[in-house]
Amino acid sequence: MTDGDTRPDNRRKRRQPGFLPMPANGFDRIFISVVLFIAIHLLWMRFLEPIAPLEVATVLALALGVLIYLKG
Repeated sequence: MTDGDTRPDNRRKRRQPGFLPMPANGFDRIFISVVLFIAIHLLWMRFLEPIAPLEVATVLALALGVLIYLKG
């Protein structure tokens, strides 16, 4: 803008792309997080339940979900 120009700057701020290989809004990131939450728990119960309790999978899945929502 020049000094005499009073028009608002209508350019949108560009958001840096995240690590997801597609453009995703908030709902998309939450949906991906929920699907991964379920998959992690199913795989955990199948392979790792005798070694570690399911609460460990819950903490890992929640941390991954927050990371996907915030940075995805």
